[in-house]
Amino acid sequence: MHVSTAQKKKKESGVCAELREHPAAICRAKAQALPPGHAQRAAELFKALGDVTRVRMLQMLLKRELCVCDIAAAVKLSQSAVSHQLRVLRGARLVKYRKDGKNAWYSVSDSHVGALLRQGIAHAGHA
Repeated sequence: MHVSTAQKKKKESGVCAELREHPAAICRAKAQALPPGHAQRAAELFKALGDVTRVRMLQMLLKRELCVCDIAAAVKLSQSAVSHQLRVLRGARLVKYRKDGKNAWYSVSDSHVGALLRQGIAHAGHA
């Protein structure tokens, strides 16, 4: 049987070839869906991780606590630029800081951050 190019494209398009809903599956999916507030917070978390510099900074902070000036030197950005990126990460509750005299020392917020980042890096390596 000969399959036309149009038929191949339709088959490979990633959509249902036949529109037929499955009510039981829809009901289960709706019952198990994240509440909108949780989904929003998760989206904001992933948005914060959507920047190469922030991912690099987080990876460094997984290993050790660092002050802003050390992070700036490591990523070769100004302290002001690093401070802005850290503010985004703080807003997403991915990092925390403590003041020690005139220095601000940053670390990851909790073990979930490390697990999330390691999983993301491992997943990216499968490409």
